Amino acid sequence: MDFLQWLFDARIELAGGQFLLVREVLGNVFGLLSALGGMRRKVWAWPIGILGNVLLFTVFLGSVFGGTGSADLLGQAGRQVMFIATSIYGWHRWRTAREAGGTAVEPRWASWGTRALLLVALVGGTAALTPLFRALGSYEPVWADAWIFMGSLLATFGMAKGWVEFWLIWVAVDIVGVPLLWSAGYYASALMYVFYGAFTLTGFFVWWRVRRRQARRERVTVETAHLDPTVHRE
Repeated sequence: MDFLQWLFDARIELAGGQFLLVREVLGNVFGLLSALGGMRRKVWAWPIGILGNVLLFTVFLGSVFGGTGSADLLGQAGRQVMFIATSIYGWHRWRTAREAGGTAVEPRWASWGTRALLLVALVGGTAALTPLFRALGSYEPVWADAWIFMGSLLATFGMAKGWVEFWLIWVAVDIVGVPLLWSAGYYASALMYVFYGAFTLTGFFVWWRVRRRQARRERVTVETAHLDPTVHRE
């Protein structure tokens, strides 16, 4: 109980009377570690991310947890719940693949139809959630909060499925998230989003190269099987 009390109250004092909540910093550090694990396709990325989600949920509902004086960001808080649910799915999917003797996930490109559905879901979901978040009292501009929520949902689901494009969805989330979080006073999260933006671009190219190597091996296997009739083909 003493540790939990410290965790909820601990602050890092800044100049001008500003401060950072320790749990906000820790939550973002866990998020960054999860992204690193995801880039390396490690199963532990999912439970580490869940820890960060729990911490950040308490941060973005400041009026409920700790009375930080910062604005409530309902989309940011709600997406932590969504993260936890989707991460449990991703954790199970990657762990099952690993236990079956393969890698946790094999990066692959989404089909053009899937890409179109992702775009429609991102734009349509943002439009649908904006009036709901506004009615619930979320911070303006509310559309940005809704955009971050929808983008985060789609990116996390895409990571679980192994779609290379999920990294680009994170970039779109980060571009909107930095100015929103900074204006709302969540400085640690805003700065972390800057790092996320660079990191997600790196992750995209890492998965792209992995997918390209896989495609090259698959092509060689097919060509070998075609040229050598003694090669077993199923």
